[in-house]
Amino acid sequence: MLATTSIGAFWTGVSPDTGVHAVLERLQQIEPKILFADNASLYNGKVHGADAKLRQLVPGLPNLELLVIFDTIRSYGFDLQEVMPQRGKVFSYKSFLSTANKPSAPLEFASLGPEHPVYILYSSGTTGAPKPIVHGALGTLLQHKKEHVLHCDLRSGDRLFYFTTVTWMMWHWLVSGLASGATIVLYDGSPFRPFDPEGGKGEMAMPRLIDELQITHFGTSAKYLSILEQASLHPTSHPNRPANLETLKAIFSTGSPLAPSTFEYVYSSIKADIMLGSITGGTDILSLFCGSCPILPVYKGEIQCRCLGMAVSAYDYAGNDVSTSGEPGDLVCTKPFPAQPVMFWPPGAAGAEKYRKSYFDVFGPTIWHHGDFVRLDPHTGGVVMLGRSDGVLKPAGVRFGSAEIYNILLKHFADEVEDSLCIGRRRDGIDTDETVVLFVKLTAPGDAPTVIPSDLATRIQATIRKELSPRHVPGIVDVCPEIPVTSNGKKVENAVKQILCGLNIKIGASVANASCLDWYRAWATAHP
Repeated sequence: MLATTSIGAFWTGVSPDTGVHAVLERLQQIEPKILFADNASLYNGKVHGADAKLRQLVPGLPNLELLVIFDTIRSYGFDLQEVMPQRGKVFSYKSFLSTANKPSAPLEFASLGPEHPVYILYSSGTTGAPKPIVHGALGTLLQHKKEHVLHCDLRSGDRLFYFTTVTWMMWHWLVSGLASGATIVLYDGSPFRPFDPEGGKGEMAMPRLIDELQITHFGTSAKYLSILEQASLHPTSHPNRPANLETLKAIFSTGSPLAPSTFEYVYSSIKADIMLGSITGGTDILSLFCGSCPILPVYKGEIQCRCLGMAVSAYDYAGNDVSTSGEPGDLVCTKPFPAQPVMFWPPGAAGAEKYRKSYFDVFGPTIWHHGDFVRLDPHTGGVVMLGRSDGVLKPAGVRFGSAEIYNILLKHFADEVEDSLCIGRRRDGIDTDETVVLFVKLTAPGDAPTVIPSDLATRIQATIRKELSPRHVPGIVDVCPEIPVTSNGKKVENAVKQILCGLNIKIGASVANASCLDWYRAWATAHP
């Protein structure tokens, strides 16, 4: 990534566990010329080869000129030419480096404008294919350095770790720690894989990693911390290998809201004198709207503050500011900020219109609408996250859109499923994580069945796992009699999400078949 951006080229990353369909939906839009790929990946003790996936990917990228294969798993080999026959060049990474004229020459950075693109990330595909979001150099760097130094108290000599895939915005956020003089630590694999198979129950990688590498700032997902909590694990009092965590100064959590009980768990069972920073932002801004602060108290269930220079407010459905009332509302930003995307791909009018519709279509051309439901505490100044207000799904902190699920159903189950609705359910004070619920309306003649055939649910889940990734698989698949839609036929995900999450939010009059929402209310009651 550093070498790519040093010459002014654009960098984009997709995690190796992403399915072929999901990779092509992203990369076909930006038409890459060079592709770096792992030969295989290791997760939870199992090796997953990438050769079969690459053989499917390469034909779908017609502008690809060069394929470079990392020898990630040295014991795993395959014929490189097989994945890119009769077109372009393919190298192992070692061979690729040896072709350089001056392999030992220092990096020379191109001098470019402040808005020159460095990263392309992807929206979640709520209303179609994931949108390529292009982020610029200066805005990203300014925003990250502000967050690292002022909000996270990161200093030269500190060691910053974030458990993240290369797809997630937090990978890019982690790399920027170099600008503050920190050492960054990257980890590939399962966070629950024991280093020592004989270590006994609860012996996990992360506490040992903190001690051995003297990590000072540890970042992870809320899901990881909640799993430790549910398992009643105490890293500092493990019977076989207790961790001392002496160097650890801060724990950061994002991806989904951190439950109040998990705040208590961290302070009672991990470390008492620590800054626990629940943070929120997004791929859209490659940074944070709300985050931690080393000079403010931590209140359980809350993000400490709105970030410096971010004019964050909460608006109700009519566009009224409810920030001081303590009522829930949409997270908005009322003034421009440095890390706004420089454009959507492709450049030009089409990308500009996608940009406008994504953030400025709800409350007007000067109010950034982010798509999160929040509540601003008027007493503490903290921020309580209530989940997404649109169709973006975030189980275990992995962000994706309902359209990705709909595309798979249309491709593989059109004969059996007439329509579907994919919703993320997380109820404030009840659920520690979001559950993806998939409702399907079957194409059965006559009276439709009220219970989904078990083999259909299994096949849907298996296909989604194969085509997209294990993280996309719905936790619940159930039959519904009707899909709520607007007058122009658009699925009304928000209304059902609010019903399932128990939010008392006004449902708009645009729902053409609003009477069917009573079925979803009954379903929510029957599935507590």
